[in-house]
Amino acid sequence: MPDYGGTSADNTAARPRRPSVLPACGPELEDAVDLSLSTRSVGDHTVVVVGGEIDVYTAPKLREQLIDLVSAGSYHIVVDMENVEFLDSTGLGVLVGGLKRVRAHDGSLRLVCTQERILKIFRITGLTKVFPIHASVDEAVAATD
Repeated sequence: MPDYGGTSADNTAARPRRPSVLPACGPELEDAVDLSLSTRSVGDHTVVVVGGEIDVYTAPKLREQLIDLVSAGSYHIVVDMENVEFLDSTGLGVLVGGLKRVRAHDGSLRLVCTQERILKIFRITGLTKVFPIHASVDEAVAATD
């Protein structure tokens, strides 16, 4: 048996301990999730106002919202990201998935974002060529393909 430098006869005291199971995501994690979503109609567009962080923990909430909207017949969606503080690759994936869903119905998904730190993510990933990005909801709603 290898020597772990422990003091007990079988060296078990010095071995690193790992939990046998990972803790479940309970209500304490749910409270830590910082994402707000609200929707409103502007003409024939549905505007989804997103605030907070779109990351691996919160992106499923946004995905569910977009799926529900498309299922309900909303095919022209504007995602207002002006109050988004953080966006990771999971969030980008949700937006791309939403775009594919609306395009399957000849719809559109436009983004509203003027924050340089968020726009930089779209530029670095090349998604500025995929998503129409506008400076305001009014501009996004008025735009045509």
